[in-house]
Amino acid sequence: MIRFLARRTAALVAAVLLASFAVFLIPYVTPGDPVRKIIRSRVAGDIIDDSAVQALSAELGLHDPLWAQYLRWLGHLAGGDMGLSYTSRTPVIDQVMPALGITVSIVILTLAVAAAVSLLLGVAAALNEGRVLDRTISAVTQAFIAIPEYWLAPMLVLVFSLQLAVLPSAGWSGPSSAVLPVAVLALRPTSFFTSAVREGILQSLASDHVAAARSRGMSRAATVARHVIPNGLLPLTTSVAIWFAGLLGGSVIVEVMFSIPGMGRLLFDGVVNSDIPVAQGAVVVVVALAVLLTTTADLVHTFLNPRMRSTVA
Repeated sequence: MIRFLARRTAALVAAVLLASFAVFLIPYVTPGDPVRKIIRSRVAGDIIDDSAVQALSAELGLHDPLWAQYLRWLGHLAGGDMGLSYTSRTPVIDQVMPALGITVSIVILTLAVAAAVSLLLGVAAALNEGRVLDRTISAVTQAFIAIPEYWLAPMLVLVFSLQLAVLPSAGWSGPSSAVLPVAVLALRPTSFFTSAVREGILQSLASDHVAAARSRGMSRAATVARHVIPNGLLPLTTSVAIWFAGLLGGSVIVEVMFSIPGMGRLLFDGVVNSDIPVAQGAVVVVVALAVLLTTTADLVHTFLNPRMRSTVA
């Protein structure tokens, strides 16, 4: 078990370091000289003195070897220093943390809604395998995947904000502001979660311990409640974590359309404004959290699954 944890921890650290190096290279692979971009954000006019470029390059240590620059950047990052925004001249971390809090709130609400709905639909579909209810649930949830966010978002705004006037169309001013974004983001995970729950329940229904419980005289309802559902929900743990990680960075369209100041909107603004420190800070935080979440979910799934736990003991 200790060796298994050590391997997973090493893989986690390696993945985060590799991702951080890729993020560090953003200024070097994007068009334009990053030093000139910094100077242009500080002064007016298009004419930049070459001596100022050389002085700032020396100040930033850009004449050092690439590995030395990366280690220095990584050290600052580990200390919470993500640099200064080119456009606002404020610390990037002061923009990242509030945006992260908003996005995490939206993602948690989205996954809670998706998990609750998919739990009901998945269990109902599995217990009625092959029947009309099962086929109907599968058809409806599969249709969720075909609905694009950029179409659904304005449709919901048109109905609930403009016509009914019951929900805000944009901004982040209270709980009501999260209703439409969560509704848009929850469709796809609900579809995948429902499928995962259904398959997990079906596998659990066919397992030996369920047959043994039934042979001991346990009722079908009690067997489903005590044995089928708890074991059948194991695939959902990994699915939720993967979707959590994906939604952290994948909510760009929704946050931009609803003018929500979250990580997606911050990353979008950083790219549009060529604000490299902001883009770097947003990406590295999202990637680090995504790797951490998926690894944690894998560990939880391993320890909850008796068969997998026995292979790493």
